[in-house]
This record gives sequence, structure tokens and C-alpha cells, in this order.
Amino acid sequence: MRTEATGRRERPWTLLIYAALLLVSLPFVLPSLWMLASSLKTSAAIFGNPFSLAAADWRPLNFFQVFHDYPFARQYLNSLLILLVSVPATLLLSALAGYGFARLRFPGRDAAFLMTLSAMMIPGELTAIPQFLMFKTVTLTNTHVPVIVLQVFSATGALAVFLMRQHFITLPRELDEAGRVDGLGYWGVFWFIMLPLSRPALATVAIFALLNSWNDYFNPLIYLNDERLMTLPLALQRFTDPLGGVYWNLTLAAGVLVALPVLLAFLLAQRQFIESLAASGTKG
Repeated sequence: MRTEATGRRERPWTLLIYAALLLVSLPFVLPSLWMLASSLKTSAAIFGNPFSLAAADWRPLNFFQVFHDYPFARQYLNSLLILLVSVPATLLLSALAGYGFARLRFPGRDAAFLMTLSAMMIPGELTAIPQFLMFKTVTLTNTHVPVIVLQVFSATGALAVFLMRQHFITLPRELDEAGRVDGLGYWGVFWFIMLPLSRPALATVAIFALLNSWNDYFNPLIYLNDERLMTLPLALQRFTDPLGGVYWNLTLAAGVLVALPVLLAFLLAQRQFIESLAASGTKG
């Protein structure tokens, strides 16, 4: 009886909490829903009645026109290829660096770690000019190479190293000793023991690296001039008429196509993402 009475008393508070959470989520959810609805309309319908859902205003052909009239498919493929190179590279390098900073002892380790963290504190705009001159000297401008390199060795890369180091610190030292008893060296311990136990942290790093690669606007803007080499953030500003006006229905349709992969990636890995963030600060 007490349990039932307690449950009845707690239920109104539970409903109130759910209502408050729903209210707080509206500013984040409504713009996305409006973007999805507007991507199916004509430009006139978007500005005539922005919140109308009348079937007469719908124009699903916006998604077809994005691919038919513009090199959007090629630009989509460019972003996917860059992502498929930069994300695994970030995962591998951050895991190796994090393992070294957490488990190995070598001269200058702490100083090197502080220098790595300093990459998160220096704005990318400050180093843009010397980086551009460096890549121009080796004739790599207007290619995807500088975009990939600068995504891997960026503030996101430094954050990835920090997260992996914090994760490896939380793993017990007995795992290393057990691996050495079985005849494993540092590489064997890392590859066969530490890495399989690091899936939540790797999922978090993968999400950060994916977001960094998929949303990168600054570096492609500097290094890519050919429209067929451009990535999606640059492609979103190309839906214009001959007079410079914006086709908002096409821009919003392309925006939906750009947002979907990131949303799906987070939904699939949100549990690992939250678990790793919760554990990343438990030890220093």
C-alpha cells in the first residue's frame, strides 16, 4: 500500500518534469521541423505563409532538383570521402596519442600533452595564413589534402586526444600487467586489450570528428576553388538565381539532406557518447 501511495504522489511530479523538458526542447526541435516542412514547399509558399502545412503548397521535387540542376551529388560525395578519411585517421591518432600520454612514461610527456591541449585554445584563424602558404608551396591548394589534414590536426583532434587519455587513465593497470605476462608488448596491449575496451570513448571521438568534418566551412572555403571539389557547407550557398537571389526552398531541401547523416549518427551512438563524457573527467 505504501508503495502504491508513494507512486501516486510521485506521478504528478514526474508528469511536471516531462512537461518542463518538453517545453525546454521546443526551441531546439521546432526550427528543425520548420526546415523539414519548408523544404517541401515553393519559395512563394515559404514567405507567403511560413507555418502552413497545406498540401497545395507542397513541392517534393525540390529534392530532385537539388541533384538535377546542381553538382550536389558530387559535392555530397566529396564530403563523404573526406569524412571517411579524416574520421578514421582522427580515431587512430587520438587513440595512439591518448594511450601514450596515459600509460607510457617518457621525457617531456607532460609538456607535450600541454602543447597538444593548446591547439584547443588557439583560434584557427590565427594560423590560417601560414598554413595556406605552406600548402601553396607544395602545390596542394585546390585539393582535398589540406582540408583532411587540417581536420585531423585541429582543435577537435586535440580534444580527441584529451578524451582518449582520460579514458585510458580510468582503465586499471592490472590489464597492462596481465598482457605482459601473456607476452604482449606495448603495441599488443594497446591493440588487443585497451582498444576493445575503448568503444564508448571511440564512439564519442567519432561523433566529434564527424561533426568537425561534415560541418567544416572555413578550410574548404580557403583551399577549394573548383565547384566540383567543394564540400556540402560550401554547396549550401550555391543555390542562387542569376541575379544573386537565394532559392530558399532548394537551400532548405539541401539542408535537410546535409543534417540527416549527422542526426542518424548521433542517434545510433548517443548511449556511448553520454557514457564516455560522463567518465572522461573521473580521473586526472
